[in-house]
Amino acid sequence: MTDTLIPDREQATTELEGLRLRTDLFIDGDFRPARDGRRFVTENPATGQSITEVAEGGAADVDAAVAAARTAFDRGVWSRMDPGGRKRVLMAWADLIDANARELGLVETIDAGKPISDTVGLDMPETAACIRWHAEAIDKLYGQVAPSPDGVVATITREPVGVVGAVVPWNYPAQMAAWKLGPALATGNSVVIKPASATSLSLLRIAELGTAAGIPDGVLNVVTGPGDTVGAAIGRHPDVDLVAFTGSTEVGRRFLAWSAESNLKRVLLELGGKSPQIVFADATDMANVASNAAVAIFWNMGENCSAGSRLIVHRSKKDELLEALQAELAAWPVGDPLDPATKIGALISSQQLDRVLGYVEVGRSEGARLVTGGERILEETGGYFVPPTIFDGVRNDMRIAQEEIFGPVLSVIEFDAEEEGVAIANDTAYGLAASIYTDDLNVAHRVSRELRAGTVGVNAYAEGDMTTPFGGYKQSGFGGHDKSVHAHDQYTELKTTWIVLKGR
Repeated sequence: MTDTLIPDREQATTELEGLRLRTDLFIDGDFRPARDGRRFVTENPATGQSITEVAEGGAADVDAAVAAARTAFDRGVWSRMDPGGRKRVLMAWADLIDANARELGLVETIDAGKPISDTVGLDMPETAACIRWHAEAIDKLYGQVAPSPDGVVATITREPVGVVGAVVPWNYPAQMAAWKLGPALATGNSVVIKPASATSLSLLRIAELGTAAGIPDGVLNVVTGPGDTVGAAIGRHPDVDLVAFTGSTEVGRRFLAWSAESNLKRVLLELGGKSPQIVFADATDMANVASNAAVAIFWNMGENCSAGSRLIVHRSKKDELLEALQAELAAWPVGDPLDPATKIGALISSQQLDRVLGYVEVGRSEGARLVTGGERILEETGGYFVPPTIFDGVRNDMRIAQEEIFGPVLSVIEFDAEEEGVAIANDTAYGLAASIYTDDLNVAHRVSRELRAGTVGVNAYAEGDMTTPFGGYKQSGFGGHDKSVHAHDQYTELKTTWIVLKGR
């Protein structure tokens, strides 16, 4: 994706005026209003102003979507389509997402407050790449023949689980949807997906592009609306075979409870994080550490489940790293998300603004020293902007070091010995990701093995790529992983067929 696709501020404003936003539910291959006609307002986080009204689905709409998904699944129009046929459709869908990346990125920028350089330049290309990657894998994954006794042929095959319910968050609306839709559709399932209420617009358009690419009616359904009605209806539905959820640990617990209360549907959870970044005394390139540390916590306004929100730094390196970090912040301007120069956009809502600023006050009251940031800025825009915020003198038992803030707030914690640094890193309820900075290969191998985290970056903040699984330990994950061929396994049932041969 080249920078030429990223519009300047004037182009973006002009193009937005001409966009036709999709705002109804997408069920059985067509748009329709909510059954009871209700709608809700979605707003632009950068201005606090209404963008449009979106259909507010309810339990009856979830019933209709699940019924359409089940009918499509049982008819076999997708579940029994030749693997090469599913591959061709999904590849065409990825191509359409790429072709419409500018439109989709513009929509997501105004809906989520994300910088246009990220939505058009990164998020939409990666959304298409995710769909394409899983499509490419469809006709390359084989079943097995077991080493059975003479006179028996035993095959081990995988079949789609059925109707998949997916509930995705507002921080990466299209990309997180693709992490679910790619493997779920590649393996032949039908899907009912609920975007976050704050960010419904891009996924509705992407679903429409799916139909244009050839996804049969009923295979992909989008029900918009609040989590406590639409999300709960999906979680409790007796004809949903699996739920894949990305979001808070608190809501993840509810999906487990709803599964237990209903049909014991399979539940896949990618939840919160409080990811450590450990900087050892032998790390020499502080500019590189500062650059990666800034990306880890300030990228996407800190609204990232794997955000490196705890900077655990050897005491001998702390002052040098803090100085490098503050110098790095010159490259992180906060401002209008439609301006390509903006690196940090707006927080998603006034509620999230209050949450982040509330944690700033908690940090102060607990005795941490505010180094920079910590206030609302650009208030005249009506938007929800908070600059990069750094606390020094943080203890790991403070709330700002233990609780997920989901904003651009970094806690700096000192340590002396390697064992102490590892213990601090692991002293959390979460275990989604971690980073290590060291020039000693032995330290890198030893510490990466000791960290209780699903992804460990060495001398970089990294979540891997599409070839590597993404998921967490402890309260950061349950039941499976996103990305990689491992994601295909969790959307399938494993079947043994035991064939006794006659004539022997």
